[in-house]
Amino acid sequence: MSWTEKLKERWGVSSGWQVLAILLVFSCTGMTALYVKQALYFIVGITPDTTAWVRITYRIFATFVAYQILLLAFGWLFGQFQFFWGFEKKMISRFSRKKNENKD
Repeated sequence: MSWTEKLKERWGVSSGWQVLAILLVFSCTGMTALYVKQALYFIVGITPDTTAWVRITYRIFATFVAYQILLLAFGWLFGQFQFFWGFEKKMISRFSRKKNENKD
C-alpha cells in the first residue's frame, strides 16, 4: 500500500487530489503562521529587550492561535474546510479530555 493510500484511509478521503490539497494546506499554514507571528510581535511591541518568559509565552500562544485560524482559512481556500473543521474539533476534544484526566 502506497503512502498516499495510507493517508487516504487514515484521513477518510477518497482521492489523491484531496491528499495533495490537505498536505498543501498544512504546508501553507505552517509557513504563514511564522510570518503572522512576526507581524504580531511587531504590533504588540515585543522586542529583544522584552523579558524571555513574556516572549516565550506570547510566542506559544500567538503561534497556536494563528495556526488554528490559518488552518481553517487555507482549508477553505483549498476546498477542504470540512476536513479541517473536523480536524480542529478532534484536536480541541483531545485537549479538553487531557485537561479532565488531570483533574481526576
